[in-house]
Amino acid sequence: MIARLMYALLLGILSIPFAPPVAAAPVCRAGALAALPEHALVHLPATATDEALPLVILLHGSTGTGAQMLRDSGLAATADRHGFVVVAPDGGIAAGHGFVWNIPGVQTVTGAMPPADARDDVTYLTRLIDRLAATGCVDPARVYATGLSGGGRMASWLGCIAARRFAAIAPVVGLRAGRPLAGEPMRPDPATCRPDARMPVLAFSGDADTTNPIAGGGAPYWQYAQAAALQRWATINGCSEPYARVIDIRTYEQGYARCPDGASVAARVVRGGTHSWSVVNNEAMWAFLSRHRR
Repeated sequence: MIARLMYALLLGILSIPFAPPVAAAPVCRAGALAALPEHALVHLPATATDEALPLVILLHGSTGTGAQMLRDSGLAATADRHGFVVVAPDGGIAAGHGFVWNIPGVQTVTGAMPPADARDDVTYLTRLIDRLAATGCVDPARVYATGLSGGGRMASWLGCIAARRFAAIAPVVGLRAGRPLAGEPMRPDPATCRPDARMPVLAFSGDADTTNPIAGGGAPYWQYAQAAALQRWATINGCSEPYARVIDIRTYEQGYARCPDGASVAARVVRGGTHSWSVVNNEAMWAFLSRHRR
């Protein structure tokens, strides 16, 4: 009798579904950020907890620095309000009083091509994401890129060739969609921007920008119009419905809707806006970025 009871009990135990143990979520080790070479340029929000947070990579303009960009953008205050991490690194090529970004095959603001031995900035930035994620403070599924001018071109380049590492991009006075087409520079070259995933895009610009005019022209690295870049991103993302709308008395938006997977494409243009971060509404930028994840 006892043997039969033991046998029945054993059968009952074996019939209970077995669930594998759930891995514990990584805990943010804020102190580990201090060990990173970029520690002085990492802003952990005042509201940070021990959970992994979204990350915004903030890229300075040509001949600028990450420290200047973090100060001038006001994104640290936005991060404090909404709870995301900001990192503002320096470009890989020294120029003027700061640095420029290495976009292969595209002249820098100095008029020269990136040196053959220049740091590969795409590799550098993606490895930086990995190092930040390893601290447990950054969620690799919620990583975003923005940047001013040359940093906007770099953010665009990241969207072109490292799309699976970024959930969305928001270039400022620097939206691109690949290099200008050889022999027809007022069009982007499709062969130089073929991301392997859809890339949501929200650009910010001013219609009085004479450095990177939204109508095109300017330096050899610029040339094609913002509208051409938007159209190329719309094609990449499979968007089918162009639109335009008024945001407020100074700002209008042009873009494309009906994109698969929610990958919208748009640019907000400030009337009278110039070549500076002043054309950006940080709250609107974060509202856009935070809707997306990989």
